[in-house]
Amino acid sequence: MRTKIAPMSSGFTLVELVMVVILIGVLSALGVGLFAGRSAFSPLLATQQLASATLLAQQAGLAGNVANTLTIEQGGSKFRFIVGAGTPASRTFELPRESTSLSAPGGLPLTITFNSDGAPDSGANLGFTFTGDSTFETCLSSLGAVYRGSCQL
Repeated sequence: MRTKIAPMSSGFTLVELVMVVILIGVLSALGVGLFAGRSAFSPLLATQQLASATLLAQQAGLAGNVANTLTIEQGGSKFRFIVGAGTPASRTFELPRESTSLSAPGGLPLTITFNSDGAPDSGANLGFTFTGDSTFETCLSSLGAVYRGSCQL
């Protein structure tokens, strides 16, 4: 006499599927609330863009490339970072200001030139402060290091 073995069923139960849908809905509702006020992240985003553009111009200086300058501008509605302005290798990065302002030594626009050692030609620390819903500081040291925070003496 042969006994039939019932095949094992695999999959999710209806209760498990409903729980996953509810969990995704709750996480989505919380996530939208965290990111709805995008302006709170604007100073941080601008700080990171400044650091990236600075490093790109610094690398050009280290390589002996003519695109070894960084021009920082603050327009009515956007920040503009131009690496190698006036050269064929010019690159422009823009992002909306979203009620954020930038203060820099000597005011804006500001052009920084990097030498073959990757350091700014000014020979001094340059501190930048982005202010909006929150405040972020970035320092470009006299040796060419870019870091978050105020410049150390």
